Amino acid sequence: QVQLVESGGGLVQAGGSLRLSCAASGVIDSRNVMGWYRQAPGKQREMVTTATSGGSTNYADSVAGRFTVSRDNAKNTLYLQMNSLKPEDTAVYYCNFRTTTGFLNYWGQGTQVTVSS
Repeated sequence: QVQLVESGGGLVQAGGSLRLSCAASGVIDSRNVMGWYRQAPGKQREMVTTATSGGSTNYADSVAGRFTVSRDNAKNTLYLQMNSLKPEDTAVYYCNFRTTTGFLNYWGQGTQVTVSS
């Protein structure tokens, strides 16, 4: 079992910044992929960014150049630095952990990010 605890969401004006954190605890497979997903009201959950334990990253086109993902493998913690935030970034942001095999897949409880215009 893996537990994920997110923090760092909140209300910010357009153009502002926020930093999200996701701390993973439990039985951690060293070969894994962690990521951030988001779900806006009335929309499906979408991938924002992923980061593998080996250091590879991937971003959605809508956030590339504005968001930066990083991870501290020693602390099993994932971060998301969000800059130049837009109202359309408003959503609940979820942390995800899965093994590279895809056999195990866990979600955090989500943290609200609201960007006002």
